[in-house]
Amino acid sequence: MSAFCTVLAQLARYILVGGFAFVIDFGLFSLCLYGLGWQYLLANLMGLVAGLCLNYALSISWVFRSSKRRLEKCRSAEFAVFALVGLMGVGLNELLMLLMVGFFSLHELYSKMIAAVVVLMWNFCARKLVLFNE
Repeated sequence: MSAFCTVLAQLARYILVGGFAFVIDFGLFSLCLYGLGWQYLLANLMGLVAGLCLNYALSISWVFRSSKRRLEKCRSAEFAVFALVGLMGVGLNELLMLLMVGFFSLHELYSKMIAAVVVLMWNFCARKLVLFNE
């Protein structure tokens, strides 16, 4: 399989994993926001952390399984780098939420969806370049 096809297959799997992680993230966000009455940025953070953990587990076992993992021998370092990229994504997500909800008065749920797409692409590209190579 060509390198381009491999990356496309990984992106397709990452989108599926990201979609599943987003369902968990979005569900927890909604529960915390509407069910528990939390402030939207804190509710957003809780959902993102749950999504990050699920995304890591599925990424190393399914998305990037054909890639050479740069830190495979040291799982804690690998997770730390994966999480660092994710935390940068969390920061980007929180910033986008703050801008869209706080400054542009968009609905929280629409803002969450837009931010999720932007951050999904950030996370895939950053993780592919930093952790997973052919």
